[in-house]
Amino acid sequence: MKLNHQPIALTQPEVEVRVSARRKKTAGAHWEGDRIIVVVPTHLRGTALDDMVENLSRRLTRNRPHLHASDQHLAERARGLGRLYLGGVEAQSIRWATNQNKRWGSCTLATREIRISSRLRAAPTWVLDSVIVHELAHLIEPNHSARFRELEARYPRKHDADLFLEGYGLGLRMDAPDGTDPSCEPAVDAPDGDDPAPGGIIY
Repeated sequence: MKLNHQPIALTQPEVEVRVSARRKKTAGAHWEGDRIIVVVPTHLRGTALDDMVENLSRRLTRNRPHLHASDQHLAERARGLGRLYLGGVEAQSIRWATNQNKRWGSCTLATREIRISSRLRAAPTWVLDSVIVHELAHLIEPNHSARFRELEARYPRKHDADLFLEGYGLGLRMDAPDGTDPSCEPAVDAPDGDDPAPGGIIY
């Protein structure tokens, strides 16, 4: 059985509630495209249901901090990061790209254009910032030289971001049907017998 549930707030994605007889105690939430699916046991009703849906949806949304971020948002972050770490270097433009499935970002030196893979919409802000700094550094030093490494290392969480991206990329490849398409995004779910998804919120 499926119930429509109103979004928590105007800035939130659509939320759909599914009632499952297989769930006895726990509720869970996961992403399906741009919607949040919340699966609840049949006994959950009224304000208890509303509170559960709101809590799980709010916590799950934190896993997609850039889901609705615009190109303008990227440009503002890039300007701030360029001033903070790279002496004010600026790109001519920076935009999300949906066709970058083998790299996190790219920089075209001739036009000073930067493209950021839309897969990073699901990444924490500090990971996105590390990729932006990496691409901005290419506007100063085009090659992966020692000078370039020094520039990108000015971002203090670069090592942490590299570790995150290594694991994230591996997870995307493992989740892909053919092992190559990394377009899927992390899900959050309570493992209670149906709608299994990796990495969970259990309530």
